[in-house]
Amino acid sequence: MRTDDDSAQGLIERIPANAGTPFADGVLAQVVGTPVALTGNPLADLLDAILAVARELELPEVLNRFVQVSAELTQARYAAINVLDQHGTSTTFVYTGVPTSVARMMRNAPHALGVLGQIPAEGALRLDDLTQHPAFIGFPKDHPPMGSFLGASVRVASRVYGQLYLSEKLDGTRFDERDEQTVVALAAAAGVAVQNAQLYAEAARREHWLRAGQDITTMLLEGFDEEEALEHIVETAREVAHADTAAVALPGVGGQLLIELAQGHEAGELVGLVMPEGSRAWTVMTEGRGMLAPSLASSPVHGEAWQRFGSGIFAPLQASGLGVGVLIVLRELGAPPFAEADLVTAESFAAQAALAYILAEARHAQDVAALLDERERIARDLHDLAIQQLFATGMQLETVRRRAARGVDPSELLSIVDEALDNVDSSVRQIRQIVYALRDPDAATGLVERLRREASLARTGLGFAPSLVLTIDDAVVGDSDDDFSEARIDERVDADLTDDVVAVVREGLANAARHAHASSVAVRVIVTGEGVGGTVCVEVSDDGRGLPPDRDRSSGVGNLLSRARQHGGTFEIGDNADGRGTLLVWTAPLAQE
Repeated sequence: MRTDDDSAQGLIERIPANAGTPFADGVLAQVVGTPVALTGNPLADLLDAILAVARELELPEVLNRFVQVSAELTQARYAAINVLDQHGTSTTFVYTGVPTSVARMMRNAPHALGVLGQIPAEGALRLDDLTQHPAFIGFPKDHPPMGSFLGASVRVASRVYGQLYLSEKLDGTRFDERDEQTVVALAAAAGVAVQNAQLYAEAARREHWLRAGQDITTMLLEGFDEEEALEHIVETAREVAHADTAAVALPGVGGQLLIELAQGHEAGELVGLVMPEGSRAWTVMTEGRGMLAPSLASSPVHGEAWQRFGSGIFAPLQASGLGVGVLIVLRELGAPPFAEADLVTAESFAAQAALAYILAEARHAQDVAALLDERERIARDLHDLAIQQLFATGMQLETVRRRAARGVDPSELLSIVDEALDNVDSSVRQIRQIVYALRDPDAATGLVERLRREASLARTGLGFAPSLVLTIDDAVVGDSDDDFSEARIDERVDADLTDDVVAVVREGLANAARHAHASSVAVRVIVTGEGVGGTVCVEVSDDGRGLPPDRDRSSGVGNLLSRARQHGGTFEIGDNADGRGTLLVWTAPLAQE
């Protein structure tokens, strides 16, 4: 007699880590609950048992109740339901009758093989002694002895969802025809109950996904930063999908698709990975259709980092034909695989999130256009009011110069000079009003926030977001919640110097957009020390084509040099150390002696 651990007849898989929780691959749960009160009337007891199973909405409770009532109505010592996948492999095993100490010694799940493989899709298999069946291949080690056996399939629609196993009646008799009829009726009722529970769970899952999508839409339309929104999309998808890891892949430099954000198990290993052509993420991005991966462990296309995961969902972040990226949710090896219903809801969530993201970007572009319009209006005001008046004043002074050269009595020129001085004063007032109108929105805004705004605005001209790193005394300033570091920077850099630092960054980004043809731009603002001994250094580097050998100094670069000299600082522009692209370096003391 064969007694190896792979024998199919064992009614025990392994002890549950947490009985009563949603079932995962290989989960075993021991039946707990209130016994069914038997009346002695077989028909009434059967109907009560069917109702007891049907009233449950949660799938674990349906299975638990089904095993319980089956054992009680047939007086079986051992009872279990084995939920099977399409290959006949056990995914969930709910049992009663076997002591916990014995269950702990069981090592392998019973699959639909041997005697268990003979259970018909319809009807039942009733044996007086299962060990005498031709298909019997032995019990696993430590398995309790069993003789009489009754098995039936639980069908959901046309598919066998699982199998009910009953063994050893308490009174020592054999299962009879009435037990068989009872089990077949219960199995049919359980199939309906399981289907209802699945529909209920799917509806709850879909509602959770929709609510999560609405939250993302609200967040983006309320003006949250796009990167914050992407982080929230990843976090929400991981939570709602009951996934171990979630990530988002976005188009990068040179058309590559790479992981920009990841959360959960092995997240650090995924960030920055390039998705190769032919991978699922690449296919989903190009075709705009989601994809379900039963297991990534055997996928050579994705690479070693991905082979640590089991099932995965790849959903396109796409709306109205516009692709943003790919949402990826993953489960660890051994976790239950995602179902087709999970893919459908994930696709819906990703589409809603992508639409909200695109709308937020459109609003951002609209804000940039409004800002450009405002700058154009200010330029017109400067030209029509201040510059024209200064031009007229210059004409008046030219008249004074010519008349003075002809020897006209100076007293006759005083009225013209007075009028010119009045015009200058008026022009100064107008320019001051325009400058105040420009600076007022930023009057209460610190340097860090203004630099982030400049980096965000530069996306339109560059075609991508530049990186921005700020440090104070060698400590990197964190995200927007790092109020302490931001306040320290604002304390050390006064308002005038703040304006010049922002202007330098703006000019450096504008030069990169106009001339560099770069694929990446990095801005670094370094604040060191404080007071007279402290400095602020601005570095803007790109990986573009570098400086032309016969370049002329432009007015923009001249302005940067002038701003540096005004503070007693320095300005340099040249090639990067590696010979690729341009490096702009502007420094100034935090305070002058």
